[in-house]
Amino acid sequence: MTTYLVAVYHPHGYDGSLEGEAMVRDIDVLNEEMDAAGARIFAGGLHPPGQAKSLRALPNGDVLVSDGPYIETKEYVGGFWLLEAADMDEALEWGRKATIACRVPVEVRPFIRFRPD
Repeated sequence: MTTYLVAVYHPHGYDGSLEGEAMVRDIDVLNEEMDAAGARIFAGGLHPPGQAKSLRALPNGDVLVSDGPYIETKEYVGGFWLLEAADMDEALEWGRKATIACRVPVEVRPFIRFRPD
């Protein structure tokens, strides 16, 4: 099995408070389906990018901390799932269900796991 990231993208200015009960219910149903299939490792939502802090290493060894996201974009990651799937096709099936439940675009990408020796 391979681990996949299913990232949920929100448009700039997305207001999560406007998510209706039907959408919340659809996401809950999807989470339950993923759990029943043994696919879901972890899922979580993220606060808007305005609450982010970006860190950058400086040549002198100091670290600069700035308010906001590192990059300015029209969309941002609003949440994600880490899933176990047999292959990309299976992961894409979960991604299809996620984009329908969340009503926004999602990205599916293999996750690289680094394990200690």
